[in-house]
Amino acid sequence: MQDCGSPEVVFRLSPLVQQRHWHAVLGSFLYPGSPSALADTPSSPPDLPEASPSHDTTVCPVPSRPSFPGSPAPCGRRAWLDMDRETRVFAENHFRRLRGRLPSRVCPILDRVDFIENPDSFSYSDFFKGYLLPNLPCVFSSAFTEGWGSRRHWVTPSGKPDFDYLLQNYGDVVVPVANCGVQEYNSNPKEHMPLRDYISYWKEFIQGHYSSPRGCLYLKDWHLCRDASAKGIFTLPVYFSSDWLNEYWDTLDVDDYRFIYMGPTGTWSPFHADIFRSFSWSVNICGRKKWFLFPPGQEEALRDCRGGLPYDVTAPAFLESRQHPGLNHCSPPLEVTQEEDTISINHNWVNGCNLANMWHFLQQELRAVQQEVSEWRDTMPDWHHHCQVIMRSCSGINFGEFYHFLKVIAERRLLLAKEIGSGEVEYGEGSRLGPQQTIFDISRIAEVLASVVVNPDFQRVDTSMLSPQPEDLLQQLEEVMAAMESL
Repeated sequence: MQDCGSPEVVFRLSPLVQQRHWHAVLGSFLYPGSPSALADTPSSPPDLPEASPSHDTTVCPVPSRPSFPGSPAPCGRRAWLDMDRETRVFAENHFRRLRGRLPSRVCPILDRVDFIENPDSFSYSDFFKGYLLPNLPCVFSSAFTEGWGSRRHWVTPSGKPDFDYLLQNYGDVVVPVANCGVQEYNSNPKEHMPLRDYISYWKEFIQGHYSSPRGCLYLKDWHLCRDASAKGIFTLPVYFSSDWLNEYWDTLDVDDYRFIYMGPTGTWSPFHADIFRSFSWSVNICGRKKWFLFPPGQEEALRDCRGGLPYDVTAPAFLESRQHPGLNHCSPPLEVTQEEDTISINHNWVNGCNLANMWHFLQQELRAVQQEVSEWRDTMPDWHHHCQVIMRSCSGINFGEFYHFLKVIAERRLLLAKEIGSGEVEYGEGSRLGPQQTIFDISRIAEVLASVVVNPDFQRVDTSMLSPQPEDLLQQLEEVMAAMESL
């Protein structure tokens, strides 16, 4: 591992997350599968556990602009992706053993996070079988990001953020900034300002001994990858290339889940679970952070007497056992330490390994909405439709849009399967998915779609305008799976 200012990659799997940047400590929380806490990546050997193949790997990855497979992203190139047949069969047996249970609910309680040092001896199959499938966290060394443009240009020789370079190249870009000192529900209020204004604040904050009358401001969720000026800032690691979430949004050309985070010591993110319970990866371009990782299911032990989850798992009030009676039964979080003024690149992503988690999350969200408005069930016309509308406003997606998400990815995989079957596909750098990855993707979409079409709440959704109809798409997927089984 490397010095404090050198970057490393943290892989987090759909957990609860909190991030905090104290005086020399940045914190975030996240862990596989359900709500959990997330903290920023480490960059110092003493704070990291030894690598061990049996331990968690934390990831919150998401690729850059056009997702895989597709054209290269403005800010990150993507590598050719495939798995061997043995890995695909291993994955199929894994999901067969689960028998409908979520991977996030069967992962072991861990006492440390694996540290992956050498990319030359760590394959996509190693990552897929050791971390993606079992939904475990891990940390990659800075060797995995050695060639990134952001590491060359955004950081001074002393390992600090290069304010001059950032001002010269992005100074007029308007960025979202959160006030870490103000609680708004279980989050922080945001404002938008030019990057030059935020950097001016940041310099004043440092000169004021990490204090300011304006509070503690944190630049977060900056979608720099949408901007053509972001070209070359990173190269997407192959491990994170199977990214349906960004592939979908890139196809629609509407949004993405690729972010830049920047902040001084003391900035932090409240306790949370990532969007749709997605995977996530985070790379420190410079600086150090502290992550708290809670295993899936531990959120139930973290609730207060009213059932609410904590805003800050480091606050004295949270540690008061009388307010949180289940806290004594909660496993201690894994910790990975990071300090100093920090810049990180973070992505959220979904693929066949956690698609069932996303579908389970959406069902939970709808049930929560239905419970909240249950008293109007018999008097409100189109009550079920209104629940879907409310769910979308709260979660960003409803059942109809989830089907559209599945359809877009499925149709792209079916097209690939047709080309593979006809021998038309050309494998190579930056091109498409290989045959084994394609078959795996189709099988995972089919299994989840089969659950969707029999769900009573989905059956109440008006699907008359959908093309193809969900049942017809499922039949297409099953036919292709049968035809490609021998590959």
